Amino acid sequence: MEPLARRLRARLLRQREPIERRLPRGLGAVGLSTACAGLALAGFVASGRYDGFVAEYGRPMDIAARLAGFGVERVTISGISRMYEREVLSAAGIDWRSSVPFLDVADVRARLLAVPLIASVSVRKVYPREIVINQVEREPAALWQRNGEVSVIAADGTVIDTMRDDRYASLPLVVGEGANARLGEYLGLIAAAGPLADRVRAGTYVSGRRWTLKLDGVDIRLPETDPAAALARLVVLERKAGLLEKDIIAVDLRMTDRVVVRLTEEAAAARAEAQKKPKKATPS
Repeated sequence: MEPLARRLRARLLRQREPIERRLPRGLGAVGLSTACAGLALAGFVASGRYDGFVAEYGRPMDIAARLAGFGVERVTISGISRMYEREVLSAAGIDWRSSVPFLDVADVRARLLAVPLIASVSVRKVYPREIVINQVEREPAALWQRNGEVSVIAADGTVIDTMRDDRYASLPLVVGEGANARLGEYLGLIAAAGPLADRVRAGTYVSGRRWTLKLDGVDIRLPETDPAAALARLVVLERKAGLLEKDIIAVDLRMTDRVVVRLTEEAAAARAEAQKKPKKATPS
């Protein structure tokens, strides 16, 4: 019992000592240094200098990973059809500052899916220094012009890209509000044009009701109902009379019992002049 009593008395004596005597030596200095470092870091972050540092060199944990040999040195991208590699990397947010261990693949995937041209994508890490991206792009079907801007649209009319260069120059062109949602209808009219299909340059959806086709500088105004039948009439007229080779700028097919043409200014002036000339009297 005596040793136990001595231990209890020793413990009570230590508890009565001032707290600074009971703490390990140097703990106060370490605590003060830690507090100062924390305040300095807080000031560094609050001043905006930390954001500038990260923007220039990357996050501290990425810097450490790169120094350890885990920087992103290779990105393998498959499924590219219309995009460029630099566009994919920019959208993914991957560059020389990235590191494999601290790359958030879920975030990269979400960023890539935000690109309208990308339908699906997977992202995985290959240690020590590679990222693999497999993507599937939406297929561009046509160009859509509205308010002077040209967009690339899919078959369902969804805008998937902007017209930035000649990558999409060969696609069909539809013009006007709501024309994108009627793309299937427009492509059906091109098919109905038969031998004239290759001459169709664009289709304008007018007032949300009907189409006007542009053929080699000639406007073909189609009716709201059964526009394919009107195009069939035009094919017959072109074959029999070469209507589209004449000096006209528009053909109106909106009436089923007649075809109305609009002459070029030169042809209209010549016709008006001819009508002014008096007719020669016929001998009796």
